[in-house]
Amino acid sequence: MPRKKPFSSKQKKFQLQDKRQRKKESTQDEDDTEDIETAGQDSSQSQKKLRKGKSGPIPDRRTDPNRYRLQFFKESNEEIDRRKKLARRPLRHLPEEALEVNIDQVYQPGSVLDLPKRPPWNYSLSKAKLEAREQNYFQDYTEAIFEKYSPEQLSYFELNLETWRQLWRVLEMSDILLLILDIRYPVLHMSPALYHTVTHDLGKSIIIILNKVDLAPPPLVIAWKNFLQEKYEKVHIVLFTSYPNEALAEGGNETKAKMRRKRGGGAWTRAMGQGQLLSVCQDIVGDKVDLRSWQDKMVSVSSTVKEEEEIADSSVVGGEDDDGLYKQGDTTLFQNGVLTIGCVGYPNVGKSSLLNGLVGKKVVSVSRTPGHTKHFQTIFLTRTVKLCDCPGLVFPSLIDKSLQILAGIYPIAQVREPYSPVGFLAERIDVVKQLCLKHPHYEGNKAQSQIEWSAYDICQAWAEKRGFITAKSGRPDLYRAANNLLRMGLDGRLCLCLRPLGYAENKGQWDQHPETLKLISDLEFYRVNDDVSDGEDESSDDELGHLVLEQDSDDDDEGGSEEEEEENKDESKYVSNNPFALLDSDDD
Repeated sequence: MPRKKPFSSKQKKFQLQDKRQRKKESTQDEDDTEDIETAGQDSSQSQKKLRKGKSGPIPDRRTDPNRYRLQFFKESNEEIDRRKKLARRPLRHLPEEALEVNIDQVYQPGSVLDLPKRPPWNYSLSKAKLEAREQNYFQDYTEAIFEKYSPEQLSYFELNLETWRQLWRVLEMSDILLLILDIRYPVLHMSPALYHTVTHDLGKSIIIILNKVDLAPPPLVIAWKNFLQEKYEKVHIVLFTSYPNEALAEGGNETKAKMRRKRGGGAWTRAMGQGQLLSVCQDIVGDKVDLRSWQDKMVSVSSTVKEEEEIADSSVVGGEDDDGLYKQGDTTLFQNGVLTIGCVGYPNVGKSSLLNGLVGKKVVSVSRTPGHTKHFQTIFLTRTVKLCDCPGLVFPSLIDKSLQILAGIYPIAQVREPYSPVGFLAERIDVVKQLCLKHPHYEGNKAQSQIEWSAYDICQAWAEKRGFITAKSGRPDLYRAANNLLRMGLDGRLCLCLRPLGYAENKGQWDQHPETLKLISDLEFYRVNDDVSDGEDESSDDELGHLVLEQDSDDDDEGGSEEEEEENKDESKYVSNNPFALLDSDDD
């Protein structure tokens, strides 16, 4: 007999998984088997056509490690080559009005670009029948979209049914929905279909969280707040940031502020907007839920420690196979006197950071990589308040793909053609002046205003300035430079902010708006208190009142690699201390 070939433990694991799967399928009922076979035949074609990503189609098996992975439509090589050619053309600087976006043109209400809703179900259905019904429905949903729109017209949107199932569960089990929006791209993250589903179909309250307000000018924050309030009458809007003015607290040093975020340092304890969110929730629930424990948690550090000791064994519950004991048709809210708050939104808008800011310490892992949260999980803030974190979901829309990449919806490390997003950014903000770039093919007899830049020129100039060189040929590494510029845009160091319609005409009005002045005062208050709390006088913590919670000693998992830290090591001298001002000096 020939000698057996050795194989790894990983292969042995896959063998056992396949064996269990075959055994499970053989014991199913005949009806269930027919439904699975029908759904499998239908879904296999749709997976090859619609869900084929970089690593091939995703299996539907529960044991698949990529079950919750983000799945987008794979672009053709012809489309990638076409965009590369366009990136070599000279850029044209656009006026501020080009940043104004109409939300109705992005989502087109009433069209097939709608929210996929969970098909009707009850407990008499078996698990196999329910999954087969959902697969058939989702297949029809995606096919209807691709029949009307071509992949070039559509933006990236989620094609993984498992991720949509997580949203359905959170919508069913939550009493109040928190829709988190990045203040830089609120039109991109605000789905009218989701608003209509929550307020009209489910009859629940929705709160819009304008997150990361420290990354946008205060007048623009207030303009977006008023615009969304007028367009969506049934929403409540709260301004929030997990890191209020971290850069200003560090004297304008962006790199130092970023490292401070990585090592913790009580960043979660200074989240701005907790009191406003509590007030809005109190107005919604009235006397149906006792929220005094939430108030006590914010006011007193000692009460926070006591509550955490009491719920230490049940602070994180739920998981990928937990339906939250939801019963279809049961519209009773605030069951057992507990308020359930669901956090939904696009990837990288700060859902997990918001939960950490509300709790006052790190309880949910966070990362700049989209899709870091795989399945929903529930966290008890107090005995009567339960938070539910949902994975990030990308809704179908007609937004530009370059804008989605800049917003961090698509993983930057997997972008095949990063030059178009760099050109999109450079046409709307003066990247050349902010980074003090010199044209790689500059001729001395031309004035600076007469030099034409392309996306490739900007990437080459940045590669030469930062020393990004390819290993083999010793040429400027344009891909690495473009990747680095996109990450700077994602972090807010190259700040691109969209505007509501008519903002440029009424800019002076928003500058003097009373809410703008109040927001500036609030951010200044956090800056002053951050400086005090970092001093040697520990007794000054009492002056912060409800703004100070318990500090966590664990490091903050931002998901950054050593290579990214090395690339960002000296970027502070290339970027302005104020993210909305331009550099005046040329420092190589």
